[in-house]
Amino acid sequence: MITLFKKCIREYKAPSIFTLLAMVGEVAIEVLIPFITANLINEIKAGAALGGIVRQGLILVLMACVSLGCGTLGGVLGSRASAGFAKNLRHDMFAKVQSFAFSNIDKFSSASLVTRLTTDVTNVQMAYMMVIRIAVRAPLMFLFSVTMAYVMGGALATTFVIVIPILVVGLFLIARKAMPAFRAVFRKYDKLNESVEENVRGMRVVKGFAREEFEKEKFAKASDSIRADFTKAERIVALNNPLMQLCVYFNMAFILTVGSKLVIESHAMLLDVGQISAMVTYGVSILMSLMMLSMIYVMLTMSAESVRRIREILEEEPALENPANPVMTVRDGSIDFENVSFKYQKEAKKYALRDINLHIRSGMTVGILGGTGASKTTLIQLISRLYDASEGTVRVGGVDVREYDLEVLRSAVSVVLQKNQLFSGTIKENLRWGDANATDEEMVAACRLAQADEFVRSFPDGYDTYIEQGGTNVSGGQKQRLCIARALLKKPKILILDDSTSAVDTRTDALIRAGFRDFIPDTTKIIIAQRIASVQDSDLILVMDNGQIVAMGQHKTLLRESPIYNEVYMQQTQGGETHDQSAEDAE
Repeated sequence: MITLFKKCIREYKAPSIFTLLAMVGEVAIEVLIPFITANLINEIKAGAALGGIVRQGLILVLMACVSLGCGTLGGVLGSRASAGFAKNLRHDMFAKVQSFAFSNIDKFSSASLVTRLTTDVTNVQMAYMMVIRIAVRAPLMFLFSVTMAYVMGGALATTFVIVIPILVVGLFLIARKAMPAFRAVFRKYDKLNESVEENVRGMRVVKGFAREEFEKEKFAKASDSIRADFTKAERIVALNNPLMQLCVYFNMAFILTVGSKLVIESHAMLLDVGQISAMVTYGVSILMSLMMLSMIYVMLTMSAESVRRIREILEEEPALENPANPVMTVRDGSIDFENVSFKYQKEAKKYALRDINLHIRSGMTVGILGGTGASKTTLIQLISRLYDASEGTVRVGGVDVREYDLEVLRSAVSVVLQKNQLFSGTIKENLRWGDANATDEEMVAACRLAQADEFVRSFPDGYDTYIEQGGTNVSGGQKQRLCIARALLKKPKILILDDSTSAVDTRTDALIRAGFRDFIPDTTKIIIAQRIASVQDSDLILVMDNGQIVAMGQHKTLLRESPIYNEVYMQQTQGGETHDQSAEDAE
């Protein structure tokens, strides 16, 4: 684990090391100052000359300035090191998420990933800051102060034998009691972020059903639950202060009482005023260092849950990786499924796809129909290797998809989903996701083919129109057409439309399909649709049910031979007519 997080320090190793050295310097000087002060007090008491006193005073001032400088330098470098560490940690986590296959992403909710990249990283950043600063300062201050206290106070230092165990045990019990509440908070952060994300994305639905008050109440409950856990934890941790004050005052009272008695009775032979002063200072330093150690313990325990959650991301191995010697060219858009079965989890008993055998020639137009849960989307996700087949082989261009370089394969396969995503930025910037070097003419041509050019030009800023986050300032149909245009700019060998014309009218849908047929005849087109009109002119139509291809053929053939296809056709076009009549009409 240490090695895993150590990699994230990288270029901030030097600031981290110098922070440690600065803390050592600050502690060393702070421990020496009471010693020199005690000697100065004794010299003044003994009637030392003014010159010697001034010299000692100047030394103290110089030491104080050096200590201040070390502390300031440690603070600046520590902040730089911890912030840089957090930056690298966030970068590595985000890069790891980008490498995940769908099966990896399925393990984490989006809200959980956001929490891990923000709140959890911030907690680890604070813990790292404490480790390189206070976690060095506090133990050194404790050890040095205890040593100097025994050197200066002798038997008087036995007070620490009483105070230290009481404080250590007390702080440990307080921290241990507070930890469960702190741990519970982080789990609840995921639920809170999930609620916010869900509400923002579904704002139109919330308002459509007038559920604003319900959502506010739900958020208030989640927020109040976090507040309650934090309050409980902080209430327990707040006991640190009275415990600390009790020990400090007891220590001071003991030292001043017993020390004064020893000074008077021994006539300053066993102990002098300077030693008492130093003992009080060292006593406060010892107890404060223990207090800091308890804070470190609480913070590290709090961050332990964040460390575990971050480690889950960093240690997650991508389910899909490039082969050792990948194929770098996709010959054509032909697709072959040979005895393919698939399930989302290895331990799952039910297959999402079973016994798929299919051959699609390059340039064909293939339609796929099926009810909800028929695994239509799952089938096409195997083509671009978003998942790997559990059994059997999927080939593109005559080559097993597992032999391709992932980027090469996915560049050759464009997938347009029903709920595809537009990103914040101009229309041009969104289109260039398909081709970063696309010219204005190429973008216009793609938009014309996708029937998007007309409405884009109707905007005041045309192709420079800014798309809000999630594409909220364009309609569902406009968003789908822009996503189709973006996919076309990739100039793919295979174009897959996963119910991606559901939000456009039938006329526009027909124009898009006609454009595909006339302008990209060599591209293999796979169209998943609910409307038979969207696929009836396809070269091949697949009918899927319960993860299997139950029928395939052209429109007329399926009307005669597939009851499912015939029934859907009748419902969409003929209403109450019989199956036989619908088939005859189709002839």
